[in-house]
Amino acid sequence: MKKGLLIKSLLLLSVVSSNAVIAAEAPSTKFDLLGWTLSVPVDEDGNGKSDQIKEKQLNAGYVSSDFFYLNDDGGMVFKSPVKGAKTSKNTTYTRSELREMIRRGDTSHKTKGVTGNNWVFSTAPEKDLENAGAVDGSMEATLAVNHVTTTGKAYQIGRVIIGQIHANDDEPVRIYYRKLPGNTLGSIYYAHEPRVNEEVYVEMIGSRSDRAENPKDGVALDEKFSYRIDVVGNKLTVTIMRPGKADIVKVTDMSDSGYDEGGQYMYFKAGVYNQNKSGEPDDYAQATFYDLKVMH
Repeated sequence: MKKGLLIKSLLLLSVVSSNAVIAAEAPSTKFDLLGWTLSVPVDEDGNGKSDQIKEKQLNAGYVSSDFFYLNDDGGMVFKSPVKGAKTSKNTTYTRSELREMIRRGDTSHKTKGVTGNNWVFSTAPEKDLENAGAVDGSMEATLAVNHVTTTGKAYQIGRVIIGQIHANDDEPVRIYYRKLPGNTLGSIYYAHEPRVNEEVYVEMIGSRSDRAENPKDGVALDEKFSYRIDVVGNKLTVTIMRPGKADIVKVTDMSDSGYDEGGQYMYFKAGVYNQNKSGEPDDYAQATFYDLKVMH
């Protein structure tokens, strides 16, 4: 074999081997990700917003060694630093987060709107029930929060959103994990954002206070736990589950929240939505998901 051909062969072998390593570390090797898109806090295409990895690319082996990858024990890792690209001009926090896509790569369904890509409450108008991709929903995840921010303003330190339902402009629910630097355990609470009126916060484990004491029976970093979000009509139920412990269940009545009006559409989100924009640029939030499923 000529020297030039040998070099080309070795280079080709190197590329194949490298791709094999990347494929083995891609979360799609263990998780079905065709029903999701991913936001990562980088702007490699230079459009001024964070990169969006579409369903087919995500499920075909996309991996980021910095922000989204499969770890050694088979968990799907999400990492989001304080400084990074944002999803829009109106967003001030970074995220490494999945967005539900019921269409599963079928682009004949538009991403936004009451379409085959999104779902509605069963209390929505009849026309929306017919046009939506699904009615009511449940998302269940098993995860461990590995790291939270320790620098920045007091009201932002240590907090991260790990799951949510997003509507057109608002969020029927956002689940927070928060651990303050002086505590060994973290708290869990959620926010319900009506389309009108003020947000409602519901504490499930510990307190959301900026000066919270170490929460009794809190959740440590790297400790596995599960959450489930259920919506049936205007009834929102959030459940926290831990091995050997009683489930913690909270219910919110959304009858006056405006989500049963025409044109309101829903989608689940899961990952890490870092709620700190004032900390050191390389400070970060990270969580590892071991199971994630959505049902409608």
